[in-house]
Amino acid sequence: MGKNIIITMDNEKLSALKMYTEQKGTTVEEELTKYVEQMYAKTVPQNVRDFIDMMGKQQPASKPRKAPTRTDTET
Repeated sequence: MGKNIIITMDNEKLSALKMYTEQKGTTVEEELTKYVEQMYAKTVPQNVRDFIDMMGKQQPASKPRKAPTRTDTET
């Protein structure tokens, strides 16, 4: 599951950025996601990225379900 990143930007600048990215067939969110991925690849060492990828591919072991207990009050 991903985390959200909140940034602050002047409203007029954001409006202009949205308008021009849409003209190029993309969105601000898509472009920021690409940039963050590039920054991650550039900044985080390869062995750490490999480890994170490996851990992400492992499926967490599912907990066994308990059978519902039946409580009869019959005598």
